[in-house]
Amino acid sequence: MDISVIAPSGKLSNIQIELLKIFTKDIPDEDIIEIRSLLSRYFMEKARDEMDKLFEEKGWGQEKLEEWANEHWRSNSIK
Repeated sequence: MDISVIAPSGKLSNIQIELLKIFTKDIPDEDIIEIRSLLSRYFMEKARDEMDKLFEEKGWGQEKLEEWANEHWRSNSIK
């Protein structure tokens, strides 16, 4: 695989380097699926915690979520 696909700058990130060190041998596809799931959960939890923190700092509640749900985000720029 061309490295520019996974690292457009031509350099690997610190997490990419660490993962390469850990996984120097082939592992079963089932393990790859589980590792992806673990990483997804980890980052989802971090995002949720940050959102909870933001809501607490701003004093937002359910009303804010409903406001966002009802906002119209599409533009009329398509002609």
